[in-house]
Amino acid sequence: MSSPHTDPQSFLRQLYDAAVHRALPLHNTAAYLPPPPKGRTVVLGAGKAGGAMAQAVEALWPADKPLSGLVVTRYHHTPQRPVGLPERIEVVEASHPVPDAAGLAAAERILQLTQGLTADDLVLFLISGGGSALLTLPADGLNLEDKQRINRDLLKSGAGIGEMNCVRKHLSRIKGGRLAAACGPAQVVTLTISDVPGDDPSVIASGPTVPDITTCADAWAILQRYKIQVPAAIEAALKAGEFETPKPSAEWAKQPVRLIATPQQSLEAAAEVARAAGLNAYVLSDELEGESREVGKVHAALARAAAHGKGPFQKPCVILSGGETTVTIRPQAAGTPKGRGGRAGEFCLGLAIALQAQSNVWALAADTDGIDGIEDNAGALVTPDTLARALAQGVKAIDCLDRNDAYSFFHAVDDLVVTGPTHTNVNDFRAILVL
Repeated sequence: MSSPHTDPQSFLRQLYDAAVHRALPLHNTAAYLPPPPKGRTVVLGAGKAGGAMAQAVEALWPADKPLSGLVVTRYHHTPQRPVGLPERIEVVEASHPVPDAAGLAAAERILQLTQGLTADDLVLFLISGGGSALLTLPADGLNLEDKQRINRDLLKSGAGIGEMNCVRKHLSRIKGGRLAAACGPAQVVTLTISDVPGDDPSVIASGPTVPDITTCADAWAILQRYKIQVPAAIEAALKAGEFETPKPSAEWAKQPVRLIATPQQSLEAAAEVARAAGLNAYVLSDELEGESREVGKVHAALARAAAHGKGPFQKPCVILSGGETTVTIRPQAAGTPKGRGGRAGEFCLGLAIALQAQSNVWALAADTDGIDGIEDNAGALVTPDTLARALAQGVKAIDCLDRNDAYSFFHAVDDLVVTGPTHTNVNDFRAILVL
């Protein structure tokens, strides 16, 4: 293990790796699998962890029991198949965060696989973050192009994940409990990896197997709040309640949802590593939301207080947090280069500016799926000399922040965190080291 005192950047990366390792499907699935049924077992699923979850089930399911199905994951997120593991569940890939034709085709096939099931059959759903975009089946009156534009507009708007998924549920033929409803009379069991604040299964991947308490009126209010345009026929259908989702009832208690990995568990795994290295470890919350740059400022204030011996945190320490922040894309003047980066990078940029080159403070923020937004990095590192090194390269932090260009900033100082796909997803991971 790297020492936090001699190699703080490597130590922070070890904390991130510990958080990811805790959330890997193979380490978490066995305890939650139901017994094989009398009939068939059909595995269906969607999410960035979908390929790894499918392989975990294949490895753990009795070899003499029937197993088949289809799971969709993000492009390049299917892990290499272990030697000797037979392929019993088909895994296909599609686009995230904006849906594409491959995701549409996969959703149609998944819905078809629910037909003809009996009471002797089991449907095992594998759900993880990213499933909303990957499992796209537009409501009547919408086409794929409409869904793509609405999705892009939501991503740019600064809407929270719960708001985005409320809209997605009501503009879909498969989300918001509709997929599970199509499986009757078969037994339905959902295994899910949480990537949302509060671990609400109805929000994870827009809850395709979970009843929905939100309404068409809620979805329409969100579209109005963020000034997102929809076709006139869709507006009318939402106002008339024509796209209403299945609501909670006693019948849903027969379709259990089991959380196999959560953000809090991953933060605690990182905290254990920090304590083993002789540091105080504090987990703020796994549910932090808000504008990434503003959350960065708040974390900077906590870190500066700890560095000066003030506040509740005693140095040397690590301050950990998770959740899902947002980035509102700022309008740019004509001719201004388009900014690059995701919410982890923008958090780090806001943090670095607010830290004001505070000595003895280092930080890492990264998405646990290995992808920050749509870029090739998971996140970024912040060091006491981040701003100075950037200035030496002719790069001003505030200019990059103004154009949502965290990727270019951290690329210039070689402080991007690049991991590749991790095959799980428990959302944002943030660690601030104060020595």
